[in-house]
Amino acid sequence: MHFEDDTIAAISTPIGQGGIGIVRISGPGSFIIADRIFSPKKPGAGLKKSHSLTLGFITDPDDKSVVDEVLISFMRSPNSYTREDIVEINCHGGMASVKKMLEVVISQGARIADPGEFTKRAFLNGRINLVQAEAVMDLISARTDEGRRIAAEQLRGGLSEELGRLRDSLTTIAALSEAFMDFPEEDIGPLTTNRITEQLDGIMSRLERLSSTFQEARFFREGLSVAIVGRPNVGKSSLLNALLMKDRAIVTETPGTTRDLIEDFLNINGLPVRIIDTAGIRHSDETIEREGIRRSLDAIQNADFVIAVFDGSAAPTKEDLELIDRIKEKSAVAAINKSDLPAVLPLDPIVESGKPCLRISAACGNGLEELKTAIFNANLKNWKEEREGAVITNLRHKIALDRAAEALRNAAIVLAANQPLELFSIELKDALDGIGEITGAVTADDILNKIFTDFCIGK
Repeated sequence: MHFEDDTIAAISTPIGQGGIGIVRISGPGSFIIADRIFSPKKPGAGLKKSHSLTLGFITDPDDKSVVDEVLISFMRSPNSYTREDIVEINCHGGMASVKKMLEVVISQGARIADPGEFTKRAFLNGRINLVQAEAVMDLISARTDEGRRIAAEQLRGGLSEELGRLRDSLTTIAALSEAFMDFPEEDIGPLTTNRITEQLDGIMSRLERLSSTFQEARFFREGLSVAIVGRPNVGKSSLLNALLMKDRAIVTETPGTTRDLIEDFLNINGLPVRIIDTAGIRHSDETIEREGIRRSLDAIQNADFVIAVFDGSAAPTKEDLELIDRIKEKSAVAAINKSDLPAVLPLDPIVESGKPCLRISAACGNGLEELKTAIFNANLKNWKEEREGAVITNLRHKIALDRAAEALRNAAIVLAANQPLELFSIELKDALDGIGEITGAVTADDILNKIFTDFCIGK
């Protein structure tokens, strides 16, 4: 699919005040529209010279008024982001100026781009594959340097190259299978069967290794969700504020102050953590507080990791003991708060639950670095700062890899049982399709629409 008669435009910089705002135009009418609205300050100075900037003015053709002084760039097809003719107008970054610039461009025949449509065109026109297209959005939304590094590696083509090698190996085996089917009088023979089986095992191992990286690598894309839970007044909101080093949550001595979930992001050694402060868990008859408590219990179930906060200066309550029971099946740490006060809380019930205990003081900052380290180590046990080889951060990729590996296992069974090679070829095709879905070599329109709908407009 190619967009041969369509020209799109969008604001490609965040809306608001800034030094520069960019309006991007892509499609066959890009240069025509620019001709109508742009006048170089120095007549003929580099006009339409590809990949260069020209200073001039944008004029509204309707009333001949000057909209703004701009720097404009022309990028000729196919040497552009979309492989179409592209014009980028760099104007002053005020909201009024940028919006007016887009209005003028639209009035001359362009239409507003759909979310992610520039990158979608880059994919459909063959400049990047689907993994690289998704990496563009990951790079934009990366919250830490490690997340940026992973996305940049995927955009560079590291994962695509690994998948390409696997697909090439499978294609060679598939071609050999087809040759034996074309000449049925030729027996495939045990030596050939053994060699193919070894190759299948090697490809399966590589697929499984890639798939196994998802559980940890996904945190750098999605963020690790960490819920702070506990009964009222144990210091949950104080702990959130201390970790974030800002007053994000209201802290009072009144039980039940926090009624709803409060979320923010924290960077722990390059790991983006979505940290959630919850309402104090206790028995309550008050309607709004009960709803907050229900959401707290949901947060325990849905979080990747739980910080269970206990008041170390007080005797254990029924709610404390219930919390210990609730986190038994969760990846969690017990934070024994108020360590700056005399210790009263016995730790035996928590230790018996198998959860590590850390003494902290949200008020004084004691133990917070140890708590951050515990969060990181508990969720990235096998992560290396400089992990060798490609990793996957996208659930879509993992599902496709697992499907491909399952197809290869079935193919090996068919081959070992000396069943018809037609069945073997069907399984190989399923494996090839699974890998192809990741890069976009085999992709349904509904998958494409879902991927690019998640993009911001203008990219």
